[in-house]
Amino acid sequence: MPSPVYAIGDIHGQLEMLQQALDRIERDGGPDARVVFLGDYVDRGPDSRAVLDLLAAEHRAARDWVFLLGNHDRMFARFLNDGSTAEAKLRVGEHWLHHRLGGAETLASYGVEFSGDDRIYRLLERVRDAVPQAHIDFLNSLVTHHQEGEVFFAHAGIRPGVPLTDQTEEDLVWIRGEFLDDPRPHPCLIVHGHTPAQRAEHHGNRINLDGGAGMGRPLVPAVFEGRDCWLLTENGRVPLTPSL
Repeated sequence: MPSPVYAIGDIHGQLEMLQQALDRIERDGGPDARVVFLGDYVDRGPDSRAVLDLLAAEHRAARDWVFLLGNHDRMFARFLNDGSTAEAKLRVGEHWLHHRLGGAETLASYGVEFSGDDRIYRLLERVRDAVPQAHIDFLNSLVTHHQEGEVFFAHAGIRPGVPLTDQTEEDLVWIRGEFLDDPRPHPCLIVHGHTPAQRAEHHGNRINLDGGAGMGRPLVPAVFEGRDCWLLTENGRVPLTPSL
């Protein structure tokens, strides 16, 4: 029987939900369980700083945890690097500090407020003073994908028809329609987040673990043994099977 691998979808600054998810994983798999985090640790929720405090500390402790890069994590890292807030995949008129994206909530968790009259370079100075170097190092360490046997983990998904070894970072952290609407088998079972649903979904060729924690819905971790998947609820494992 394959060793279990646990996965947690988009956290979006929800510290209490993250702690509950980790507690469920430890009850099921013990303190040394292997966990893959699907990215989007920041934005929208109230506790982005505290989430990064927890995850960065465990990363430094060399836990058997894998941290993927989400598009929101990349936007935060890029802002810290050079003050940029634009992304090609966003709508015209949107940017990381737009109310739909959640960057303002992330900065507020560090005690940084701003208004539309602030200059970006001045805001960037304040943010750099507020964000610990350990958080910056953590964001810069994130990886775009991870594979465990027949299961391939990526934040957003993959571009269908392209070998897994040739996937681009842009697709792995941002893709939606071309991936979500393709019912064909992929080289592996693709486990992703990025596109919030009402609850975790199994589509046969892919599993979406973004249950909408950024909108306040529950953060429910999953466990994989090979391609078999269960959700970890307060009452234990519940099979997640393909929808008809």
